[in-house]
Amino acid sequence: MDSAITEKRDWNILRRSLLFGLPVAVLYLGLIYYWFALADRYIVFLYNHDMGAFVPDTSPFSRVTSSRYWMAAFVAGGFILVLYTAANWLIGRLRAGYTPPPWPNVWLVCAPLFILFIPAITMNVNTPVLPWSYAVMVTAAALIAIALASIPGDMAAGKPRDLVWLAADGWGLAFILMTLAQLDDIGRWLANGLDWRTIISLVFIALGVGWLLLLTAVRYWRGVFTGDFVSLAIAAACMTYLFLPLMHFMIGTDGYFYITNSDNFMAGTIWMQLAAWAFTALIIWVLLALRGRLEARKD
Repeated sequence: MDSAITEKRDWNILRRSLLFGLPVAVLYLGLIYYWFALADRYIVFLYNHDMGAFVPDTSPFSRVTSSRYWMAAFVAGGFILVLYTAANWLIGRLRAGYTPPPWPNVWLVCAPLFILFIPAITMNVNTPVLPWSYAVMVTAAALIAIALASIPGDMAAGKPRDLVWLAADGWGLAFILMTLAQLDDIGRWLANGLDWRTIISLVFIALGVGWLLLLTAVRYWRGVFTGDFVSLAIAAACMTYLFLPLMHFMIGTDGYFYITNSDNFMAGTIWMQLAAWAFTALIIWVLLALRGRLEARKD
């Protein structure tokens, strides 16, 4: 009897995972196929685009252009983030007690399809085809993107207000994270004295910190969800690497709908990127410590 119940439960989990995961995978792969196989790559990936003296090479396999290939995986993840979250929110409003399948199950449905089809698409269609190393980067970025994109679905269905608060935190953290990632150019900026880009970077960081402090004050006043380290880190990643690249694609490209290069959202060196992540993690830790103290004081 127990085994029959277990088998039925396992089948229901598998069925629901396939029901949600397969449409996500098909939509995602459809976007990848369109950008790499059907669209004009001179527009989508800005082949040979004039980016000024500091970026003289924008040929198909230059550093800047090649980053657009794996950034396409994050832009596609932004589409999934918005649509999957919205779908789960809607179903959660229509069906009492609804919960989506766990995000790892959705990821496990998508992962083998991505590993199979993304290299097949990028290495075999349109011109130029990607070398295997670039195809691996696109696939790896897709696996990360789909994991991030599917995580908020559960909270959207069951605790949408908490998700709104987390998204608001993610917005402030994204300001800080993206700005810190740009500071690998600060030496060049300061070569001839205090540069306007340095001032803007400091302003952006201050705005991000100020926004987080404002949210902390409102949370203290209203006694609402404060989050934890993992949820805030995921919110920052979803906002920085999925939602904002999607917004750049949709409204920041003058109607050309090209894929951003990585320099708009990530550092130019791995060490600067690690430093940006570490500093943002420190900010999250300090923020949670402050909120914990305020909650204890309120009690």
